[in-house]
Amino acid sequence: MKNYVSAVAIACIFMFSCSIGTQNHNPMNNNKIELLSPDGLHKNPAYSQVAVVEGNYRTIYIGGQNAVDKDGNLVGKGDIEAQAKQVLQNLETAVKAGGGSFENIIKWNVYILQGQSVQKALKVFQGPMSKMKSPPLISGIFVAGLANPDFLLEMEAVAVVPAK
Repeated sequence: MKNYVSAVAIACIFMFSCSIGTQNHNPMNNNKIELLSPDGLHKNPAYSQVAVVEGNYRTIYIGGQNAVDKDGNLVGKGDIEAQAKQVLQNLETAVKAGGGSFENIIKWNVYILQGQSVQKALKVFQGPMSKMKSPPLISGIFVAGLANPDFLLEMEAVAVVPAK
């Protein structure tokens, strides 16, 4: 129960200023992305429960990003806030490489090392995430460890962009 409450709290803080809605990137075609919280499921303004993608889209799957710069150096050893900034920078680079932006992300998976200050990392994420029209699906998972013992968090994402 404690982990469930923590995961809900993470999602709430993570997306506190977003509103639930529908994205339709081009009203002149049948492309549509709906981020929903249907009747019968908990409604929370911090995250959506279901993503429905229709139309001519490309899907971008972004593997787990850690606090490593482009040269492979760890950024922010022991500092979750500094690591969160690097993780976001890496995610932005990855989604742009696929032709998208943060607004195109429909699903976040956040892995946080147990014992770390979630609030410090979430403070970093609130800036870019608050600009999204609709909150994505979010899973917040506390883990005992990550691939490198100096990693304090990891994020992966799924984005959809209109096909070229």
